[in-house]
Amino acid sequence: MAFIVARAALIATLGQPSKSGRNDVGLNELDYGNVVYRFQDCGRLEEVTTQAPLLIVGQATVGFDALAAFVRSEDSGAFERAGFLVSPRFGLAFDPGEPCWVTALAAHCIGEWRAL
Repeated sequence: MAFIVARAALIATLGQPSKSGRNDVGLNELDYGNVVYRFQDCGRLEEVTTQAPLLIVGQATVGFDALAAFVRSEDSGAFERAGFLVSPRFGLAFDPGEPCWVTALAAHCIGEWRAL
């Protein structure tokens, strides 16, 4: 999904989420159970989180259990914040200790993660 989708368009396509609300960092969440979309107040999509036991990252297929090692070896700009490993190169954030949840990040929000 492109990070240009509008909240209203997402709801029109997927229907009403099972839960919605504001998270601890001030993003508005639409929780569909297997995927969570997070938006700024202005409606810009920031993050999409889903369970991903297996990911296709660039040309590689990586199991979640090997994702941290892969990111550390392939993204020299990777950093850790608040228990998450963040990969600017691949646009991902995940907690290696919480299997299978991976967050896709819009490029414009990497700075927000760095600032945490």
